[in-house]
Amino acid sequence: MSVLVHEDDFEAVAWDYFQHASSDGVQHAEVFFDPQAHMSRGVSYSTVLDGFNAARSRAQRELGITTELICCFLRHLPVPECLAIFEQEEIQASYTNGVIKGIGLDSSELGFPPHLFKDMYEKATKQGLRRTAHAGEEGPASFIASALETLGIERIDHGIRLADDEELMAQVAASGIMLTICPLSNVVLRCVGSLNEIPIRKFLDAGIKFSINSDDPAYFGGYVLDNYCAIHEAFDLGIDDWERICRSSIEESWCDENRKAEMIEMLENLVGEWMK
Repeated sequence: MSVLVHEDDFEAVAWDYFQHASSDGVQHAEVFFDPQAHMSRGVSYSTVLDGFNAARSRAQRELGITTELICCFLRHLPVPECLAIFEQEEIQASYTNGVIKGIGLDSSELGFPPHLFKDMYEKATKQGLRRTAHAGEEGPASFIASALETLGIERIDHGIRLADDEELMAQVAASGIMLTICPLSNVVLRCVGSLNEIPIRKFLDAGIKFSINSDDPAYFGGYVLDNYCAIHEAFDLGIDDWERICRSSIEESWCDENRKAEMIEMLENLVGEWMK
């Protein structure tokens, strides 16, 4: 990250991502970023945000991609430090003006259970921010339960360990909360030995909502379409399966209802073409 210093640098890296996403057929992207990773290097929050926003505007103008930003906090860093960053005036302003849609919690799970960040998530809830968190990737299914109960999250990032707890899985299915599964990075990070170990079919059979996503795609070597293709090849999913997956990702996104309706129409038209 040492080369990311100026606003133009952040615009360039985001624009590169949006170009890849567009070529993969992405219509809407909800992008995570870690302000602490840059602010600790002396790069201001506004530099990061202004660069990203320039790329976001260009992506919508030139590629037709709508976007939201999710401000994530690094759970391996001290909790008071994360809370202090969350409460900084400049960051609070980006929440108030709607530039940031929600918050997330990422980095290493093991040793850093969700409940440690309860105070920060309570503040986010009161401010009307959307909330998600990494849970049940390398950590156990109990971390998913804790994130739901103590953090009040509305989505579960990764969440593949949910399959280890039948009762919790039934609760998540009944609630309609979505998992954002990132298959290729799960393999690279050795959370699973192979794609076949990701409980895709089990989740489909149990009525679990999930989306297929890329995770640090330039780093882990797989953009969105790469992840879609890998899952299709591993599980030989049908059109009905893919419609469910894509519909969930649209319905549980954090864009406005008009944009969701546009994308649902795109999906239904495409499925109609395939079913002819």
